[in-house]
Amino acid sequence: MEENIFAGVDIGSTTSKAVLINDRREILSYAIQFTSFNRDKSGQDVFAKAMEKAGVDRKSVKYIVATGYGRRSLRIADDVVPEIVCHGKGTVELYPGTRTIIDIGGQDSKVIELDQNGIITKFEMNDKCAAGTGRFFEVLTERLLGVSMEELGPLSLESEKPCVISSMCTIFAESEIISFLSEGVKKEDISMGMNLSIARRIIAMGKAGRIMFAEPIVFSGGVAKNVGVKAAFEQLLKKKVDAIENPQNTGAFGAAIYAQGKYEKNKAD
Repeated sequence: MEENIFAGVDIGSTTSKAVLINDRREILSYAIQFTSFNRDKSGQDVFAKAMEKAGVDRKSVKYIVATGYGRRSLRIADDVVPEIVCHGKGTVELYPGTRTIIDIGGQDSKVIELDQNGIITKFEMNDKCAAGTGRFFEVLTERLLGVSMEELGPLSLESEKPCVISSMCTIFAESEIISFLSEGVKKEDISMGMNLSIARRIIAMGKAGRIMFAEPIVFSGGVAKNVGVKAAFEQLLKKKVDAIENPQNTGAFGAAIYAQGKYEKNKAD
């Protein structure tokens, strides 16, 4: 019997992701690439990469759901679902019982609260300012510290006296970091100071929306690859935070699950 395959395509402002799953919701393949100005092409290209990885053709994919910033651009999509909903669905499938999701991407960040049934009850999102997003690190890390994004997390864990970066604005934070460097402050202390700064901003954003950061807390998005930011959240919240192994695929995975559900519903109707 031929296996049904479903696709979720998450076209974010920085990266586009695609996940293919089967009837049992097992991930068959995952692909990621940078999003270009042509969001439709970005989505189609990453979808093609996922099909190639899985060794399947277009006819095998029964339904495609698009999500993310550029979801309405993807012409091959059968349906679109908002990214908050897809992130919730994908995360709960991977981590049953999740009550809080902290997701920090390249150009936005969000905190999502779920009830005991995995239903989203509240969320707060920042997509207007680079502070509190991966862009904050991209702008400041390599150019000022001469440290790659991959090195930043492990380096920050060596910090013994993290500096305090008080500005929430990326431009002003840059001035603060330059001052610290001129004073001879260690790079590891500046790195951890940056991690704590972004964690404080996200926690404040969530609490402004009355999100209680109930456990289990799951950390996703590209910034979740930074072990120092995970440590910063745990230090400030005084709670355990789980970072997803492939932190950028939860939205696309959730979209694929919705694709499966929509296909089965249409078939039943």
